[in-house]
Amino acid sequence: MNDQLKFYVLRSQEFNSWFVEQTKPTQILILARLHRISVEGHFGTTNYFDNIIELKWTSGLRIYTARIGQMVIVVLGGGNKNGQNKDIKKAKKTLEKIKKSYLGSP
Repeated sequence: MNDQLKFYVLRSQEFNSWFVEQTKPTQILILARLHRISVEGHFGTTNYFDNIIELKWTSGLRIYTARIGQMVIVVLGGGNKNGQNKDIKKAKKTLEKIKKSYLGSP
């Protein structure tokens, strides 16, 4: 058994603010998915929008992430199918902010 993590999953402030407003069952679903990404490298059902990876659930729940480097996944935000376009734009802005603040790149 490989005990090494596949990815380090870091949660942005924007994601955390959204996450705490979700119901406990929804939080559990999200945390389980993020754990699978970290331990197994399994993302489940996804869509890709430029550098944004959208994690999808059949309920309409969406989580927006991005890969930075080889082993880091940053969770940028969340939403649902109805707000998808707005949520993707917000996730892109969050990614730009993170890259500029922490990585020194535009």
